[in-house]
Amino acid sequence: MLGQQIRAWEVLDDRILGVLGRTQREHFVPEAYHDLAFADMEIPLAHDQQMMAPKLEGRLLQSLGLQSEDAVLEVGTGSGFLTACLAGLADTVLSVDIFSDFTVGAGKRLDEMAIRNVELRTEDAFNLSAPEQFDAIAVTGSVPELDEHFIQMLRPGGRLFVIVGRPPVMDTLLLTLHDTGKWTQESLFETVVPPLLNAARPEPFVL
Repeated sequence: MLGQQIRAWEVLDDRILGVLGRTQREHFVPEAYHDLAFADMEIPLAHDQQMMAPKLEGRLLQSLGLQSEDAVLEVGTGSGFLTACLAGLADTVLSVDIFSDFTVGAGKRLDEMAIRNVELRTEDAFNLSAPEQFDAIAVTGSVPELDEHFIQMLRPGGRLFVIVGRPPVMDTLLLTLHDTGKWTQESLFETVVPPLLNAARPEPFVL
């Protein structure tokens, strides 16, 4: 997985490769897909959600440039695998998911692996308030248009990974909030992932 998929997608940071290598992905995959834990594919979860392909997880982790003292927000807990990887790179992780079975299941898996620096909440991420501040935010579902809701929760120097757009093509963005209060964005690659529930979905303009 590391050589054929992740390095091939320009994930070369030793810290990222290390955390992906030592975090037991098979522990987080639904039993029906256990044999495909390391395949180059998205793995279906309940509620029409999915685990990202390993190469996408690697790019997400690398793009955030996490430091050991960082506080991280993860939007979309899912199986908890990416949560575990974030916890291995940062100081603390708050992971929220709108589905209680995801947060409960992820909590059990993280406990079994003795991962203690994660707080899990069953909550709509769009109800989180700006006073909660983070060094990095990883949004694992897509949004139809860029919304400043998550940017407002970044500390100066903070980074936001978010996938924006609609099928068949979505743009993966890395946004950085600068000390001046302004933010810049970098387009990383194109992909398609399921949308976040309750994300604003304005109707496309039609002539």
